[in-house]
Amino acid sequence: METRALVGAPRGSRAAILRAGKRGGTGAAKQRLTRFDQVTGSSYMVRWPAMLPVSPVLPRKSQLWAFWALLLVAWLSLTPWAVDHHHRCSWLVVLNKFERVGSHFSQDRFLDQEPMDTVAKVFEKLSDSPVDTQERYLGFPYYLQINFSCTGQVRIYTVKRMISNSEELARKGHLMGMRPVVLISYRYPVNFYRWKIENLQVQMEAAPLRSTEHCAAEAMCVLNWYTPMPIKNGSVVMSVDISSNGIGPFIPRKRFYMNMNGFLKRDANEKVIYTIGYESIVMKSNNFKKSKSRPLWYTINHAPVLILGGIEGEKALLITDTNFQDASLVELSIDSCWVGSYYCPMLSFSATIFDAISTESTLFIRQNQLVYYFTGRYSTLFDTSHSSSRWVRVLPTECIKKLCPVFVNGNGSEYVLALNTGIHEGYIHIGTITDGLVSFQMVPTGWSVCDMLSGTNCTIDWATYIADEKNLLLLLEILNENLDKVFYLLSFNLDTEALDILYILPQYVPQASGDFLVLLGTETYTNTLMIPEGLFFNTFNNILYIWGNFILQRCLLRPEEGTRNPGAGVLWCWLGIYLYNRVHFIYLADFPKEYTIKYMVNSYHGEMVFVTDKEEIWYFLEGGYDVYRLVPSSGWNTYVFLHKMEHSSLFGDREYLVSVFYEDGQLYQLIYLTKAGRSRLVKRPLQVAKLLLYQNRRPQTFEMQGKYKKLSFTNLCPFKVMRLRDLPEKQHFARQELYHAPPPLVSQTLGFHNNKTLAVYQGLVYYLLWLHSKYDKPYADPVHDPTWRWWQHKKQYKDYYFYLSSNWLAAEGVYIDMSSYQKLYNISNDHGLPEIVFLDKGTSFSFTVFLSSQEDTLMSAATLGTTFQVEKKLAVAVVVADPDCLKATVKQEVLLNRKAVLYKGNLMVPVLIGCPPGKRLAFDVTYTILHSREINKHYFDCVKSNPEMPCFLFRDLFQPFFLVQDMVTGDSGSFLGSYLLKVVGGGHTLDTIRDYTEEEIFRYNSPLDNSESLIWKTKVERTTRDKKFYIMSYLSPGIEWLCLENSPCHDITPGNIFAPEFFLKLLVSNRGVDTSTYCDYQLIFILHMHGLPLSSNRSLFIVIVSISLLSGLVVFYILFCILWPHIVKAWASLRWKINNIMASESYYTYATSTAGFSVHSHTVSEESVKAPSKAGSAGGIAEAEKAQEA
Repeated sequence: METRALVGAPRGSRAAILRAGKRGGTGAAKQRLTRFDQVTGSSYMVRWPAMLPVSPVLPRKSQLWAFWALLLVAWLSLTPWAVDHHHRCSWLVVLNKFERVGSHFSQDRFLDQEPMDTVAKVFEKLSDSPVDTQERYLGFPYYLQINFSCTGQVRIYTVKRMISNSEELARKGHLMGMRPVVLISYRYPVNFYRWKIENLQVQMEAAPLRSTEHCAAEAMCVLNWYTPMPIKNGSVVMSVDISSNGIGPFIPRKRFYMNMNGFLKRDANEKVIYTIGYESIVMKSNNFKKSKSRPLWYTINHAPVLILGGIEGEKALLITDTNFQDASLVELSIDSCWVGSYYCPMLSFSATIFDAISTESTLFIRQNQLVYYFTGRYSTLFDTSHSSSRWVRVLPTECIKKLCPVFVNGNGSEYVLALNTGIHEGYIHIGTITDGLVSFQMVPTGWSVCDMLSGTNCTIDWATYIADEKNLLLLLEILNENLDKVFYLLSFNLDTEALDILYILPQYVPQASGDFLVLLGTETYTNTLMIPEGLFFNTFNNILYIWGNFILQRCLLRPEEGTRNPGAGVLWCWLGIYLYNRVHFIYLADFPKEYTIKYMVNSYHGEMVFVTDKEEIWYFLEGGYDVYRLVPSSGWNTYVFLHKMEHSSLFGDREYLVSVFYEDGQLYQLIYLTKAGRSRLVKRPLQVAKLLLYQNRRPQTFEMQGKYKKLSFTNLCPFKVMRLRDLPEKQHFARQELYHAPPPLVSQTLGFHNNKTLAVYQGLVYYLLWLHSKYDKPYADPVHDPTWRWWQHKKQYKDYYFYLSSNWLAAEGVYIDMSSYQKLYNISNDHGLPEIVFLDKGTSFSFTVFLSSQEDTLMSAATLGTTFQVEKKLAVAVVVADPDCLKATVKQEVLLNRKAVLYKGNLMVPVLIGCPPGKRLAFDVTYTILHSREINKHYFDCVKSNPEMPCFLFRDLFQPFFLVQDMVTGDSGSFLGSYLLKVVGGGHTLDTIRDYTEEEIFRYNSPLDNSESLIWKTKVERTTRDKKFYIMSYLSPGIEWLCLENSPCHDITPGNIFAPEFFLKLLVSNRGVDTSTYCDYQLIFILHMHGLPLSSNRSLFIVIVSISLLSGLVVFYILFCILWPHIVKAWASLRWKINNIMASESYYTYATSTAGFSVHSHTVSEESVKAPSKAGSAGGIAEAEKAQEA
């Protein structure tokens, strides 16, 4: 049995393989069985002899007991008892659009990728709830509709009838309290320069909802569970794990892939169609009868859409966004126009798509000698302008004979290789895909690979690219002087353009007597020609394979001579008692030379399979030497027979193999089968453990005891067992960030939700992810938790909200439990070793391995002479892929009383690999303010304070402190390393901040500057090697602000009566100056500085202006006091004269107007005219006299 621990970082990953077993032994004595551990519920592949590579220890189904037990269970399944009482259930998941929730048979495709404003109106009504109605809550375009189906019969008796279907079982489970638990995992993007690497997971509980279709029942008919399908920027590949909460029927955990499909669009009728071609409604069996199986090529773990060509005579593809849980047949809209030429003769024409490769955003195909690509619309990855509207033909003047995939991305990009023929034979085109943009480069530059070798008819048969090393591995064929074919393994470096011959393959297949043969050049050969077909290089363990009608295995690291310590900076590739280096290959003799491999598939979990031209499937463990034929085999016949007895829908009357691929370490067959007149494409798991178990000879015999046969076992424990204990915390070492988001509680009697409560659920999950994305900010919060700010002002009213819900008074009948929306930091229920382990400098993880055995391994002391022979019979070997980065130590302890050997393993990283995802550097403003108050004896904030960005006084000593926050574990501690601090931008306000040039950054920060431009200085004596910048730490004495004459913060004009302010943009980085960690932290934050002084000239000017104004005011005051009495007297005289003039003018004007009125008014009586006239005259005279007296 074997265990593998992968150690990696954002810039790459390496693998370590733990091997265990029995020492010695020969191939003839091999026994390989499976052991089921009833304590842990796991089964383990067991191999003997030892020193074989091993697979991850993963829990398997509990049916794997023994050969006879499986037959017994299968036989009992035919009885009526088993039919009545045994059922197998499986989860079902489909996508539903927001407006189609409640429709039982609806299913949508993952087209929309943007949040939608569909829940705001519902949140506006949640007045008495913890949510802030002023915040903006959005929803996601889709829901997950969850249900399950069961095989067999589950009899539920009612008063009137007996019901036998899965719907009744679902209702019963709901009434019992069953809730599906959904775990959505987001795959980080390829371009880590644009997006940060994070392994984010969201755990939700599905909410029950009755179907909106017509139902005659009073309570419920069709029942489904729903959760939001949240989307995240930067992620297009999402896995959905469904499990039960432990109540109701037992349903095993199942994983689905719900990936974004950027190759869909809506037509004028709002119908979803493909952009790459026309979808065929029905798959015809003729499409698969004439076609052979073909490999599935894609970027591992990052391709949301998979394509498969090879349909004979059709320019069509199989396309899927669910890893072939379902698939579509699409006829491509390409021109298919090809005319042969002198430099590229057309030998034959076919509409078949020969090569098909899918990457994170782009699809590549080859038809004849033409190459096309199509970039999908992924707005969560890049700008939609990078997308294609049609198939784009590339390399139009080249003659391309083959596309070769590059399975592992590197340097933030993906790659594809195109092999030339014709006049450009010997050249390779390297296609680079970055954010949907495709570019090709032809290498070598100016010369061909064939020019460097002597011979004729030179051609490159295969190529593979190691992105991190910028190295090409080539399989080249050439005719020598004797017209014999010679095959070379070449290495070409893109930076140096150096071409090296790594190996010359033998002309004939070697003659081997055992399971393997080290090719040293002295071996004998058969008469069968060695015909290589391809290469494969595993970047996780640095093992190279050449395959054809043979299999060659080789490591690309050379061991140091004279050392026998696997951890002494070298790589040892163990095969029994042999080791090999980069000069020699290992020939695997278990694979017959009469067969030819047409493609191979690697799991990147230590296992791989080969598919031959006769559609046979062969299995191999990396680093080992045993090759097993899985299909066809005696074990396969037993495997098929048992499944057909169970009436499995995955096996039919006629089957056509379409492809073989791995998914999460599990091997699958893509089969087109016909059963009961119905044909369909199915994804069928191929359980390797069972197949190998069925192939072994039966470890039991039958002895006659009277008239009956007695069953006896030849060996009570004929296997070796490896058990892992004391495992490290998987969440922490795999760097998984996990949020828990249950649905809100509803006040409905039966616990059913409705469209409004599901809309609330959508908004809550959206806001949770929004808080997660916004938490990555430069200023550290007082509480290290992204959800802290959500409820910080509402938690004091928690009892009040619960009171409203308990009394059926909650708005919209919804109760939101604030404490349930949280980030989980210590999840320990997921057992097993992490798939990927991220280690920082000085960190390590350890685990315990138990190896137990009986048979001849633990014989008595009388037989072996000593009881310590167990140490020589059982052993553990640790193989690391990169000894310069990994160190492994093993401590052995023999436990005879437990018939086991205890090994304590330890792995650590002594050199730079990379920074574990989820770590960040933040400005600890809280402690910085406290320390500033302590060293300066005061702290003055701005007049208008901002809690999110406190101010710092210019004249105070500024000593910043920083935190290293772990988003996975929840730990937060002071950063104790060294760092560079630079002012890289600034402005008078936040809106006017600009970034400085490199020249300005040097003048404002460097102690070497002599242009009077420094913004700050420090008493720190440590600088960089070139003396350009200071190297700071938490022990530094602090920063003194200068703002010299030529700096941008010098002589700031005040905008009001308060002192000038300035905003500095600071960059903090430990790159190249810190040896405490392998993390290259970089933090950019804004510092608000106030109380800046004025320049001397401006100060003098202000003083002069101020004195002048003050003097003028004093003089004015004196003059005012002296002249005021005279001014008052003059003003009184002026008033008197003005009043006299006004009175006189009033009198004469009034008299004149009265006389005129008497003359012209003939129609009015004389009395009515004269009386007012006299009165008016007398009053006017009296008024004039009073004015004169005054």
